[in-house]
Amino acid sequence: MLGWELPPHNSGGLGVACYNLCKALAKRAIDIEFILPYQADHGIDFMRVTAASPQDVKAILRSGIAYDSNRYIYADGSEVECTIFDQQHMYETAVGRMVADIQYDIIHAHDWLTFRAALRAKELLGCPLVLHAHSIEADRAGGHGGNPLVREIEDAGFHMADRIIAVSDFTRQAIAREYDIPLDKIEVVHNSLEAADIVPLDYAQPNTYQYLAALRAQGYRVVANVGRLTVQKGLPNLLRAAKIVVERHPKTMFLLVGSGEQYIELLCMAADLGIAKNVIFTDFQRGKPWRDAYAIADLFVLPSVSEPFGLTPLEAIGYGTPSLISKQSGVSEVLHHALKVDFWDIDEMANQIIAVMANDTLRDELLENAAKELNGLSWGHAADKISALYIRHTAGAEA
Repeated sequence: MLGWELPPHNSGGLGVACYNLCKALAKRAIDIEFILPYQADHGIDFMRVTAASPQDVKAILRSGIAYDSNRYIYADGSEVECTIFDQQHMYETAVGRMVADIQYDIIHAHDWLTFRAALRAKELLGCPLVLHAHSIEADRAGGHGGNPLVREIEDAGFHMADRIIAVSDFTRQAIAREYDIPLDKIEVVHNSLEAADIVPLDYAQPNTYQYLAALRAQGYRVVANVGRLTVQKGLPNLLRAAKIVVERHPKTMFLLVGSGEQYIELLCMAADLGIAKNVIFTDFQRGKPWRDAYAIADLFVLPSVSEPFGLTPLEAIGYGTPSLISKQSGVSEVLHHALKVDFWDIDEMANQIIAVMANDTLRDELLENAAKELNGLSWGHAADKISALYIRHTAGAEA
């Protein structure tokens, strides 16, 4: 298995999904070697985690987020400046050397950063290749074309793969539309979240956001979003909706947890809209501050323009907060007890936020029913589908 990140050294949901999926596969006696482009301690005992290169984790994760250049560290300690495409080429070369003398039954690669290495491994090993699409470039570009080099890599990978896994039917349709891939070549395996994996809140310590807690005591309500500050996530529309909400319900605060290239743009936008005092930006958070952001909120909003899946609404429910989600998201296919809105419909987004802010009964009913849905989710369902797919392909049967 080829992947770009695993917790705790992850920049987002991709690493979390890979971790939980592999954990479930390992319980089904699937022997996995997970090859990363960096070296770090992950504390994982259910599979072998191998570094393709002895480089620092921070630089590689940063480059993957923003296509930035960064310092690549060689085994002898020397460094060179390189782009994410250089990183990808070095990962491909390293993987080719690693697998040349090892026998594998199947190759399973996650997202475009690993696709070139996966194609090299398939060429050397001659075994089936499964490409797992957690997102495509059109998603990351907010529904538009995106980087042509990335699109070329995705195009080649999808056409040469033996099977494609999409994290939602939303993504399955997008792959078929963007790359002319037959729908019957793409299998939907939804991401998941297990209630048992929700780390409990630390009630022995006060909530991280004491300012918001004090405002809540004065009758304020809190709307939260957790995720990258990037075009894909639709946050400008959330701020435009926030302006309408604040005009009609002044005691509403918006908590935006995350980092990304839109930070300055969104900061200035909040000021230009006249709602700066109602919007709090926290930067990227982990651990207790991350969990507390969900818990302090009355409503979680996922306003994404194009979201292949989206685990954050499920996480919010796990921490006691109902969700309003974009219809342009994969999670809307599995989460039925949530408010839903088109990402572009700012007025309706505002109306639904205000409805929850003004109606505790609506909020509580949404949460109660959504919590029941969350309790029925399991990564085991995804692992069963993928295990069956492995068996079909390694047996040489028709997919």
